[in-house]
Amino acid sequence: MPWEHKMIFLCVLTVYITSLVVGVDERQEDEECADLNNTTWLEYRQQRVKLQVQYLLLTRRNVDCAQTFNQESLTTAQQPSYFNISRPTKVIIHGYRALGSKPSWVKELALALLRVQDVNVLVVDWVYSASFAYNLVVENYKEVAVQISVIINQLQKHGCKLESFHFIGVSLGAHVAGFVGTLFEGKIGRITALDPAGPMFKGADSSDRLDPSDALFVDAIHTDTDYFGISIPVGHVDFFLNGGKDQTGCSRSRFASMYGYVICDHMRALHVYMSALNGSCPLMGIPCFSYEDFLKGRCVDCGVFRGTCPTIGLTENDGIAISPIPKEQKLFLLTTSSPPFCTHHILLELEVSPLDKSAEVAVTLRTENLGTEQRLSLQTATTVYRTMLAHPVALCEIDSIELKNTGARFYRQGDIHIKSVCLSDVPSLRREEPLCVNNIDVRRGAPWSHDFVQVCGLI
Repeated sequence: MPWEHKMIFLCVLTVYITSLVVGVDERQEDEECADLNNTTWLEYRQQRVKLQVQYLLLTRRNVDCAQTFNQESLTTAQQPSYFNISRPTKVIIHGYRALGSKPSWVKELALALLRVQDVNVLVVDWVYSASFAYNLVVENYKEVAVQISVIINQLQKHGCKLESFHFIGVSLGAHVAGFVGTLFEGKIGRITALDPAGPMFKGADSSDRLDPSDALFVDAIHTDTDYFGISIPVGHVDFFLNGGKDQTGCSRSRFASMYGYVICDHMRALHVYMSALNGSCPLMGIPCFSYEDFLKGRCVDCGVFRGTCPTIGLTENDGIAISPIPKEQKLFLLTTSSPPFCTHHILLELEVSPLDKSAEVAVTLRTENLGTEQRLSLQTATTVYRTMLAHPVALCEIDSIELKNTGARFYRQGDIHIKSVCLSDVPSLRREEPLCVNNIDVRRGAPWSHDFVQVCGLI
């Protein structure tokens, strides 16, 4: 489904849903704790909603009760602010709100950040200006950035350093953050873009979208490049998860509504980022020219970064230690369908004797009750095959490998002689030797298997 059709669907869905609740004001009225706003279709039709931006502050001192923040917050004595000038500041910027509803994920992201670092978390609430008509929202995003720059200027006057600000922009919010960075001539410390928006931005000039010059370090996670996300690199490093398009688990049948299916790929970047903040396992990207090259095992190390692979999260510059930092580096990695999303990259190399007919081999890696299968189509003109596998555990924890000659009886090769099959960790952090088995005959209907006897760290 092209992204234009998805946008039409969202608009129709918007009209349907809001027609059921038109006139109902759902805004939070809690006087003690601040909250993001909602807006309604009726307000939009009557053009009552003008450009409005408000800010919410969360810190470790008020994790359960957001505080309204504005230019006077640091000077008024009536309600002392929890903002601490001596600490870094994370600025969260949401994106387009098709239904005019407040983003439900904001507090979860803020809490994830606060668990890792003692920081100020400023949430930019521009729901009023980000809802319903996407093309009009895009027209507003630079003005939103200008308003954000005003409060950043005020914080500078009170002693905050530009390099202490880390903007985290989701979808269209990534380009808002980018324009804030442009206004400050790229001196902001960092911008993290979570599936930066693609429609109306892919062909835009770099001054009108996020690009590496907008901050001292810009990293991006791409998960929906064929629909709502942008397909080109926009940062110093760009992580393309599963190629950046279709994410594991985001199938139509998994969701109760079409809306859930539409946004699943797009929002995966946010969920992966929040999971990465927990630090339960590393999500490392491998630099490569294309996803196809990555899957074919043509990129297996991080030499461009002097051997250190960039990792999604809050590590300074994603762990990149070289200077200057390369720009627009495309990084690829495979993920699972649920948190913590991490998987191990195993390079499978298969060398076969020349074949008279085409063949198919199913390769299965097993660890206790876990298994990963990959089917390889073997051709008469090729004898060496390389492919990247996603396996739940590291190479040293794989118990066995199984090979099976599959395919139709009459036009596929009957017997296959495999000169060698080798497995390698990618990247090989400890420089382990690959696991190899040589001289294997695999006949149709008679699977071959081999058990590995090994202990992690003692290979």
